[in-house]
Amino acid sequence: MVNLIMVCMSSNFKTFLRLSKLFLVSFLFEGIYGQVNFADQNKLNVILILVDDLKPTLGIYGDSFSKSPNIDRLAAEGLRFNLAYANQAVCAPSRYNLMLGKRSTSTGLYRFGVNFRDVYPEIETLPQIFKNNGYHTESIGKVYHIGHGNINDEQSWSVPHRSDKVIEYILPKSNNYELTREEAYFENYNLYSKEKIDINKLSRGAAWESPDVLDEAYADGRIARHAINRLRYLSQSKNQPFFLAIGFVRPHLPFSVPKKYWDLYQKDKLPQPQFERPPKDAPKYAVKRGGEINNFRPIDPSKTLLSKELKQNLIHGYYASVSYMDEQMGRVMKEVKRLKLDKNTIIILWGDHGWHLGDHGIWTKHTNYEQATRIPLIIKAPGYTSKNTQCNQTVETVDLYPTLTDLANLKRKSPIHKLDGKSLVPIIKDSLIDLKDHIYHSYIRKGNLGEAIRGIRYRMVRWTNLTNKNKIEYELYDYKEDPSERINIAKERKKILNFFLEKLNSYPAAKKPILK
Repeated sequence: MVNLIMVCMSSNFKTFLRLSKLFLVSFLFEGIYGQVNFADQNKLNVILILVDDLKPTLGIYGDSFSKSPNIDRLAAEGLRFNLAYANQAVCAPSRYNLMLGKRSTSTGLYRFGVNFRDVYPEIETLPQIFKNNGYHTESIGKVYHIGHGNINDEQSWSVPHRSDKVIEYILPKSNNYELTREEAYFENYNLYSKEKIDINKLSRGAAWESPDVLDEAYADGRIARHAINRLRYLSQSKNQPFFLAIGFVRPHLPFSVPKKYWDLYQKDKLPQPQFERPPKDAPKYAVKRGGEINNFRPIDPSKTLLSKELKQNLIHGYYASVSYMDEQMGRVMKEVKRLKLDKNTIIILWGDHGWHLGDHGIWTKHTNYEQATRIPLIIKAPGYTSKNTQCNQTVETVDLYPTLTDLANLKRKSPIHKLDGKSLVPIIKDSLIDLKDHIYHSYIRKGNLGEAIRGIRYRMVRWTNLTNKNKIEYELYDYKEDPSERINIAKERKKILNFFLEKLNSYPAAKKPILK
């Protein structure tokens, strides 16, 4: 360096100053961004990881019981959102919320069995806008919800989607070699078979099994292996970026995972539900009983509450399934780093909705309560996110469509349809910027549309009867004073209720449910 300075000074002092400035700029540039500022390139890849029924039962979210080292590591490498929410706590609509960037209240897609292309044939999906901007788009596992009358969207992908099983058994005693209810639903049996059957009359499969088998005996292991193989292939292309969606199915029921993941936990040490009653003064229909859980044995549909042993087994199975899925995701992330794709790839981990583990006496999802709607969300984006950062603003699923198109710096930043969410890039760059102080989610229960505004401290739900719009009821919960949602305070806190009603009324009127 000294020799360089002496040479420059002796020949031309102005040249020396110019070279010094260039050296300083180059040094600072490399110090901040590494060797390349990927935020300025239009070739950031995208890996979107979708996880079925995953609530924030993870170490990074403060669950000391959960063994989720790989998701925790991903969060430590990027940005964790602590108050992220699904726009609807049911699989198919929630994934439409993500892929269309629109809430169910905007589309009318609240239920299973209605495919969005039948209603909105020209709409541009999230992967499709990447495809239309020159990306190779591909999906593996459970991305769109396939089953219950819903199918994949071929227009979203550059190559055919690779699906795998959601309902899966290895042990003969789990299904007695018979087609079970949930298998028939997820395989769209009545959609493709000439012989129509009453699926509800089929036998029920086991709610869990834990054979001593290899990871790839079940779907998530195979999904991880295929994702690794595809990443090896896609990484060879230097000219075309890719958008790869990877959908893991656990911890969705049944909790069918290898024995070694069950062995990570002692079921009598895992947390049990502390409040198993409906919230005081809540509408009766707002609280779920039965539903999906009744399609599995040994659940007894005639009983309101489950036995202690059954609750322990279900909670044990949920945690074991999270750890199994975490290990498969970790395999994929290790390959991403080995291929050095982490240097130019946006990585998103998203849970499609939460899951009730016995709180309020509820199991699975399908409510407007906290445990069904709060989700994990992690974003790692080269040139944008910093290590081990977190955001405490409320965000929602529909925000991901505009966020990803902004992060990837697509030429067509807006699709051909109007988006409902906001790009989170401003708070990704600076978490102190006030971008969102509430989110809007919904769910229909027993003929009543529940529209919820969730702020930092409160959730307000307005329930409107779909046949009699003058029949309206409200819920209001204070999560600072009542994190378990024990008391509906809508009648007591009129001022707060009206504050959130004003926010809700600022949105367009919710569309009626579109039926088959």
